[in-house]
Amino acid sequence: MYTPLQRSCVVAYKKLIDKDSKMLALNLPEYNPKIKKTDKICIWDPIRKKYVALTPEEWVRQHFVNYLITEKGYPASLISNEIQISLNNRIKRCDSVIYDNTPSPLVIVEYKAPDIPITQQVFDQIARYNIVLKVRYLIVSNGLEHYCCRIDYDSLSYEYLPDIPEYPALKK
Repeated sequence: MYTPLQRSCVVAYKKLIDKDSKMLALNLPEYNPKIKKTDKICIWDPIRKKYVALTPEEWVRQHFVNYLITEKGYPASLISNEIQISLNNRIKRCDSVIYDNTPSPLVIVEYKAPDIPITQQVFDQIARYNIVLKVRYLIVSNGLEHYCCRIDYDSLSYEYLPDIPEYPALKK
């Protein structure tokens, strides 16, 4: 059940994504985030340990990170949001990066707002980030559709997986 502030957040969110004011439910487990309103509506990011502006993409990020932690066993301590990288002398930001225990990057996650379709351009974007990070898994989600592929550097190939793997399976 949403608090009054969370309900106002949902209303604001609806206006951002749906002209008919119908709430688009995400294809993720229900999550009850901390919301606050100052001059704008903000959502608590437990990874960055601060409130951040609530955008449709941020709404997806917070739900997806919660899903990774609560459903797939990803340690919160090994997840970072908004990781800055340098690519072709330009600063870019990865939405989320998941590390192994060493800590080396293991997964890059790219989020889009629910009204943004997952296209080849989205995969091209995350693939460019992977030029720098060289992870084994790429995940893309708009909250409604989620795609994960595993990179095999030995055979220089990739494979789309039927589901997001649980954290312990990532190192296999």
